[in-house]
Amino acid sequence: MSLFSLRTALKAGADKEQAKNLQRFFKTGPGEYGEGDIFLGFKVPVLRSIAKQHLDLTFDELQNLIESPIHEERMAALMILVLRFPKSTPEEKNKIFKFYIKNSKNINNWDLVDLSAPQIVGGYLIDRDKNILNKLSSSKNLWEKRISILATFQFIKEKQFDTALTIAEKLLNDEHDLIHKAVGWMLREIGKRDLETEEDFLKGRYKNMPRTMLRYAIEKFPEKKRKAYLNGTI
Repeated sequence: MSLFSLRTALKAGADKEQAKNLQRFFKTGPGEYGEGDIFLGFKVPVLRSIAKQHLDLTFDELQNLIESPIHEERMAALMILVLRFPKSTPEEKNKIFKFYIKNSKNINNWDLVDLSAPQIVGGYLIDRDKNILNKLSSSKNLWEKRISILATFQFIKEKQFDTALTIAEKLLNDEHDLIHKAVGWMLREIGKRDLETEEDFLKGRYKNMPRTMLRYAIEKFPEKKRKAYLNGTI
């Protein structure tokens, strides 16, 4: 399958009404985090089905897609990489990882980050040096910061919590709501596997962390404990 065939499939399945809804949902207006993003109007399962039919696209073709102003084209490129990654050779995984990092600024909405950072960045770094995540977490780019914390989801699944907690600490006072949500989500995932570790992190910090971050982190706590955290009485 070719890049032309993928774009033909996307053009054929475009839904203008759905596109309008998605552009509102993903905050594409002036001054919003997704400003200027263009949507065709696809649902994720349909787009994934198209991506599965184009797993053999070259890196040059994927580069063309990842630089596209059209959201679904960038998403298709990422889906292809995510689907290829687990079955790739170590050399190919290295190439996918480097491609991803090189194009991190094009992975520029939260859904693009969330569907790809754990599998590709986290998957590649699981048994490697993770210093690049510290670099990404210090970026001025919102999406690189979200990549840094979402990548740790793969480590959390393996009950490796240290990197996630280090990145969470660095992002604790970030100003953006999308970072608050991401950090809170990863803290909650740690708590699902080791509640003591999550609470050890929270107890010295919860009074000063952003409210949204705290709410996400304690979402699964028993009601009495959740209210105690929210009321600052732990």
